[in-house]
Amino acid sequence: MRTQSELKFEPDLVDQSLPRRFLKRFPTRNIDRVLVLSVLALSIIGIIMIYCATRADTPSTYYLKRQLVFFILALLFMVLCAGFDYRRIIPYSKFIYVATLFLLLLTFVFPARSGAHRWMSIGIFDFQPSEIAKLVTIIMLATFIADHNMDMSDNREFLKALGIALVPMVLIFLEPDLGIAISIFVIFVGMALVGGARLKQIAVLGLATIATVVAGIELHLLKGYQLERLLVFIKSDIDPYGAGYNLLQSKIAIGSGRLFGRGIFQGTQTNLKFIPEHHTDFIFSVVGEELGFIGAALILFLFGLLLWRLLRIASGARDSFGTMLATGVIIMFFFQVLVNTGMTLGIMPVAGITLPFLSYGGSSLIVSFMCVGLILNIGMRKFPQDVQS
Repeated sequence: MRTQSELKFEPDLVDQSLPRRFLKRFPTRNIDRVLVLSVLALSIIGIIMIYCATRADTPSTYYLKRQLVFFILALLFMVLCAGFDYRRIIPYSKFIYVATLFLLLLTFVFPARSGAHRWMSIGIFDFQPSEIAKLVTIIMLATFIADHNMDMSDNREFLKALGIALVPMVLIFLEPDLGIAISIFVIFVGMALVGGARLKQIAVLGLATIATVVAGIELHLLKGYQLERLLVFIKSDIDPYGAGYNLLQSKIAIGSGRLFGRGIFQGTQTNLKFIPEHHTDFIFSVVGEELGFIGAALILFLFGLLLWRLLRIASGARDSFGTMLATGVIIMFFFQVLVNTGMTLGIMPVAGITLPFLSYGGSSLIVSFMCVGLILNIGMRKFPQDVQS
């Protein structure tokens, strides 16, 4: 038997150490550095904006410190998601999907907050299973569509794929969380189209959706505040001191920022807390007020850069599972950015959807970084020699 001192001079044996094996999982020459830098830039700006929005609270650094912890955890999860061959997820996708449905059901056991069963408390961390459900639904749909050779033209297979998205959608809607439920529906439609669904199928689904929404309104399945948000979107001045208050204050804040903004910590709407949920759903209003049009344009530019790099990786994926996985993530990010920024400007309904990488919240930030990690994973292994055996 060889001694430890003899082993250290054996390069082949030393290479099998755990750190070296872990590092070998990263084909670093294929890392999309532009994607990583755009995500880091958005997250750092988000941390600064969260502090701007909450520094008047007591203690003033409460949200800042928590978001910094979430940011560090999110970075760790991103590295972990990039550190294995993404195709190894496929055999476990059904198990992960069922486990996530169980977590969604489990949220109803925990006490409601503000009338909603959305969170599970794990120590000092509040976990939101509906956030992870978005990513898990993308993984399950990507597996299903890839298994069917990206051909969703058969009505039976189309309905099966719809069922995969429908189960978490219903559970999330019942929490209630209409914003994330709609996000999963949009993700399904986009992935189905890329996966070979016919326009006729999408049109029938669209008609069925409209009929369901009308029936939901007639049967009072939507909560009162959800209906009010739709009415405010149609007529923004219908209730300026009630349902329309958030939107009105958001538009005032963004308008007052003008070209260069009022300056960091100088936003009156922000500091005086006229904007509700200004560190979560309405974080873009803080950007508009304190950084102005230039700052808001920079944020949108970084999101555009992010989506462009994601599209680039999706188009170069070496297998259909990678293509569909990247497609789902692209649709998720695009829809969230579109709705969140749109609702602060009054051009989209207020749907309670966070702005990726900027809004406060551990679940949202960690899941967003996990998505980026998986896309980096796909990009790093686009060549056969970079795929683990």
